[in-house]
This record gives sequence, structure tokens and C-alpha cells, in this order.
Amino acid sequence: MYPFQRSPSVGLGSNELPSQNSVHRSGSGIPMHWNAVYYANWRANDMPPPSSLNLGYISHIFYAFACNEWVDERQPVDGTEGYLRALVHRKRDSKVKVLLSIGGGGNGGDIVGSRNFAAVAASPVAVERFLSSAADLMHKFQLDGLDINWEHPETLEQGYDYNTLLYRLRERFPSPAYLLTTALSAGEWVLSKINLVEAHLYVDLINLMTYDFSGPWMPLSGHHAQLYAPPDPQKATLEATAATTTSATTSGSSGVAYLLSWGVPAGKILLGIPVYGRAFPGANGINQPYERGTAGGEKVFDYRELPLPGTEEVHDAVFCAAYCVDFGGGGGGSSSSSGGGGGGGGGEGPAAGFISYDSPRTVMQKAQFVSEYELGGLFYWHLAADAEVGTERSLVATGYRALHSWMMSTSNGGAGGKRRRGGG
Repeated sequence: MYPFQRSPSVGLGSNELPSQNSVHRSGSGIPMHWNAVYYANWRANDMPPPSSLNLGYISHIFYAFACNEWVDERQPVDGTEGYLRALVHRKRDSKVKVLLSIGGGGNGGDIVGSRNFAAVAASPVAVERFLSSAADLMHKFQLDGLDINWEHPETLEQGYDYNTLLYRLRERFPSPAYLLTTALSAGEWVLSKINLVEAHLYVDLINLMTYDFSGPWMPLSGHHAQLYAPPDPQKATLEATAATTTSATTSGSSGVAYLLSWGVPAGKILLGIPVYGRAFPGANGINQPYERGTAGGEKVFDYRELPLPGTEEVHDAVFCAAYCVDFGGGGGGSSSSSGGGGGGGGGEGPAAGFISYDSPRTVMQKAQFVSEYELGGLFYWHLAADAEVGTERSLVATGYRALHSWMMSTSNGGAGGKRRRGGG
């Protein structure tokens, strides 16, 4: 069934510890999990400047993407030029790592995304140019590493080229001097094209995009970032999920199980948290038909806008998902998720319907999952859409506290069951 051979020594049920490069521990030997964020350059003006970032909750910043020379290198900010340089300056005297993320989903506009990856990776000459350009950027901005966000290798041949590219990058940027990470879809239709037994050898971390399971490409509404899925999510363990998932990965746990079954060390896996919600107009729950809009438009909301005014936030403990239902007036949203997720908007407009997203409570549940299976940690797409870190609604802060609850003297106050947001 599969073109590659699963690892006989590492996989589900294995007691092998993660590699030293992928997990760090406190002086007492207690695991310290990573809590990483993507910093979207096209949303830079929607955020406080890098000098205002609270780095106490962040381990890695993935600057996404190298696509706007003005914003990246020349726009005045924090007494320097360019947001990328400002981020590097901000993280000085801290342990935070800043990596440049290359690729992404793209939107047909300024963000090229992954359109060129297949052609580049297939050509030794183009790969050499890519390596040289990457080296120039790494040295120019004094970056800690690179994040390869190829969405997605579509054939076995492209999967081979993907591994070759990672190998060449690792060769050019050796560990531990540099970090090399990659973002991968949690869908088996993508993962099955890649020899994961080999791929994980070249990278320090795999950012598993455990979201966008449902959207305007699906005929029925659904949770877009569920941790568990049928056949029996109430009884789902990681091992059971792997055994019952044969054709398509439909949940975060099954995506993780798939990676582990191919020998990927648990400590190299970061579980993805979407900082945005997907709306299904006309639906008020999962598995319902909805108004799919025109031209495949995506209706998404920044997490910080959710739950919409006049709606109630509900936590689905079975699937580990949150949602609200807008019956009218919540409006807005964005018609695009530039680069892979996160819209904006709100205001007046037609009913948004069923909106699926992550909440502080689901993030706490996912952090518990990370700890239970000794994964590397969590990552968030993306920082601009989060609530303020100083509030109980911040997903990034909630995730950090939950991953390191043994360090916190007080528990997070934002983990309630239902939350009502007043109309306005």
C-alpha cells in the first residue's frame, strides 16, 4: 500500500526518547515544551511592534514569509529598518529563536507561496541558487534557522525532491549551529508522498498543520481543527486512531499517529493551533450543508474576534473543538486566508453561521495531549490574530501555561466551558 517501509524500531508504543536536538529539559530533568508562533509579515501593521512582544511565552518565531522587501527589510520600525531585522534585535538577550519561513499557501497576489518549490527542488542548479540565497538571508539578518513550508509535495517524485532539498539544506546549515524546520499538512494524502523515515533525520522540528480539516472545499460543515474524530473519538487513543485511519487524516491525533508510525521522534513534532475560525454560513452545527459562496471564497475570522457578539462559545469535549453560531449580524470575516490562514473583519454583514475554532479550553486539552505523548510542543498560526497576551483569552499564553503547568503558581483563568459575548 505504501511506497516506503515503516520503521521497525520506532513508532507507536515505542519507549525511545526524542532526540536531544528536539526536546529540552529543566535542570531537574522535567521536559520543557516548545511554544512557537508564526509572525505574518503581511499583518505586521496589525500588531504591536516587535519591541512590544512578550517573549516570555514564546520559544520560536517563524517569520512568514520572505515576500515583501519593504516590510521585511526597509519599513522603519523600532529604530531600525524592516520587521525581520527588528525581530532579531528584539530577541537578543533571550533564548527565543527567529527563523525565516519560506513558502506557504500563497494567495495569488504578493505571497508567492509554494508555487516554485517543485521546479526548484527538481533542478540541482536551482537548488544551488536557493541555498546561496538562503545563506545570504541567514547571514544578513543573523537568523537562527530556516523553516521550509512547501504546501505540498503532490507526487512521490516531488516527495523525493522534498527530502533531497532538506538534505542539502541540512548539509549547508548544520546542526546545532542552525535550526532547520518544516511545516507539513496532517493529511495522509500529503504525508504518504514523503519518506518520513528519512525526512525527520534532516530537521529539528516538524510543524504539523493540524487544522483546515474542513472548509469551503468540503460539502458539509465540520470542525476544522479537531483533535479527535470518528469512529469513536470518546475512546480514541493515539494507537487506536492510527489503526482506524486508512485513507485520510481527519484529526490532529491521527496526523500525529501517522508521523509516529513512520518513526518520527515524538519530540520533533509540534501540534498546530489555528488562531482563526472557519465559518459555514447557513449551518448551525457539523455535518450540515451550507452556503459555499462564490469562487471558492473562504470565510474566516481572526480568533481575537471570536466568539462573535451575541453568540455563545461552546466547547465540544468529544472532538476537542470550540465553536459559536451566528444567526445574523455577526457579519464580516475575510474572503481569503493569505498564506495559509487567518482572516479579519467583523462588523455588519449576513449571518456567519457555524464557526469552528480553537479556544483557551481546547488549547489546554491539546497541551495535555502534547504532554501525554511527549510531543515537542505547540505552534500557532499566526500571532497577529491572537488576543492580547495579557488577557485570559490569549491562545499563545494559555498554551505556554498549560505546557508548563508545573512551573505556574496559579492556573489559567480562561478555561471555562461556555462563554457568552454580549451583543453590540
